[in-house]
Amino acid sequence: MKDNVAEEHLYLAFSHQYRDSIFPLHTSISLFLLSYCDCKLFKVFLVLTGEDVGDQCVTKNLAGDLEVHLISRCQLPVVVQSCSLPAVFVKDDKFCRAGLSVVLRHIIQKTFEADPSKKDVLELLGFKKTCLKACAEVSQWTRLCEISIPLAVERFLTASPEHCQAVPPDILLFERKLGEPVRVHNDDKIRRQKLQQQKAGAKAAVPVLGEEATGELKPGEVHEHPPSSLELSVAFSKLLAQEAPDAINREAPHIRRTKTSDLPLLDHVFAEGLYFTVADLVLLPCIHQFLVSSKKLGKSLVDLPLISSWYRRVQEVPGVKKAAGKCNMELLQLPELMSAPEERLQHSSSVPDELEEDNEDSRFIGGPRPTMTKLMENGIEAKFSSHPCPNWTLDWTSLPSAVSPGEGKMSRDRALRKQQQLNNLVAAVTKLAKPGDLIVDFCSGGGHVGIVLAYMMPSCQVILIENKELSLIRAKDRSDELGLNNIWFIQANLDYFNGSFNIGVALHACGVATDMVIEHCLRARAAFVVSPCCYGFIQNTVKFKYPRSHQFKEILSYKEHMILCRFADQTAVQLPPERRLIGKQCMGLVDLDRAWAAEEHNYSVQVISMEPESCSPKNNMFVGIP
Repeated sequence: MKDNVAEEHLYLAFSHQYRDSIFPLHTSISLFLLSYCDCKLFKVFLVLTGEDVGDQCVTKNLAGDLEVHLISRCQLPVVVQSCSLPAVFVKDDKFCRAGLSVVLRHIIQKTFEADPSKKDVLELLGFKKTCLKACAEVSQWTRLCEISIPLAVERFLTASPEHCQAVPPDILLFERKLGEPVRVHNDDKIRRQKLQQQKAGAKAAVPVLGEEATGELKPGEVHEHPPSSLELSVAFSKLLAQEAPDAINREAPHIRRTKTSDLPLLDHVFAEGLYFTVADLVLLPCIHQFLVSSKKLGKSLVDLPLISSWYRRVQEVPGVKKAAGKCNMELLQLPELMSAPEERLQHSSSVPDELEEDNEDSRFIGGPRPTMTKLMENGIEAKFSSHPCPNWTLDWTSLPSAVSPGEGKMSRDRALRKQQQLNNLVAAVTKLAKPGDLIVDFCSGGGHVGIVLAYMMPSCQVILIENKELSLIRAKDRSDELGLNNIWFIQANLDYFNGSFNIGVALHACGVATDMVIEHCLRARAAFVVSPCCYGFIQNTVKFKYPRSHQFKEILSYKEHMILCRFADQTAVQLPPERRLIGKQCMGLVDLDRAWAAEEHNYSVQVISMEPESCSPKNNMFVGIP
């Protein structure tokens, strides 16, 4: 490692060893990725999670060829102690990355930065580098890969024999996902090639998979056996850095004229579709443990033909068998399985409803007036508390430029509105904060709120939490320019922060994120100052169901509540005044529901309009006190 590169520490939880894996599975997954990427850029620590682990030595070959260090949780840097592991911390710095997806994506980026010839590693991030980027709180796919399947397999492995007869529902859901049609960028072209191939009855070559496949593919090498589909040919051409097949040269005229809706759908090759991504590397150690355990229990895999095919196919990816060997993972050679369509259908139907995406009609046809009238008939109208300090303002002209939101590419008008928004939040927090308080700026973006608070309140500690790495790096640069020593930065999804704190703040937390922030504050018994945004993105998730409060649930259905949310976004300045007024009333009703839900947890909550109201079309603000 170059001397000018800051040393990064990777902290992985360690509860126990079982067969060829370290648990929790998030740790085995992280070590497997390090081995696959051949990455030795991090100093790796296994953090003991149990009291009885003692000085137990980790079997060397389970950690590949990495040197690992055992420590206890109390030896973690303070900011890491407030996060779920895995986590990466830059030594002698204040920047932490936490959560499986964030950490894995960081490992991939650092590997490529250190050796730009490893383009295959960067390809793991998928199209536009978005693989597992959406947070698990709102993305069903990220949740399935990052949380649900690892936990399901851990439960399956620790269950008594009589309780592990059934395949875990989350594994069934993955089987179902593998059977769904694939949508990829520019798939129209590949689907036309597939149609041409079907019509010509052509068969092209692909790597052989299954028991007879003994050797691993090396770049530039192709098995002699013919491929079974165009999808496999396209997928492995990319892995082997070859030109993708053009099918049968030029498309025939009748193929070009075929409507997109009439083209054949594409089948899954890997977890996310045609291409091998980090999602496959997350799932492989989990599915491997499930299959090994199922085999020992004598369980049939006839109901999981797609997972079995995927498991065999992943083994043929260059580098996978080598990484598995380093981590002492003895990959199984599974026979090819087939099940009748009706068998598969019956099997998939056992996936519980709560694991399925919400398929309720999302068009929500109709205006908000019937819903608003229904609430009015029950005595519920939007109501706003008076602003406690409407004229309070920071003296922005006397503050360093790095404190001001105008620092950067923001227009003068927008910077002024942002200052006005900050005046409202900082005024509310100033009234609540005491010396020594820990303030958390959730969904912090570029740090507009957190940096002002850290600068104005040197006796308080401030933590910025944001999922987008570039935004948080910009915030840290501003903080470094100011020389702030009471501020910390965590790149993570909200669920990976579990520390205690005194005040939570968020400016324009998008959609469900507002409810996530409030829930974090309720759990910590912390006060909160939160400004919501993007009401139109609110929808039921695994964790949150709408309406939120008992009063609203007794009157409105989910669909009626969603109509309010959609129209709460109709507050843009270019809209007619009457429509903006209805939008503001809908905002007030949605936020009244949220406020009442928080009050059910013994909080006093006010919904306030920011001053001046022109500072933002989304100008509501909660102030909640336990």
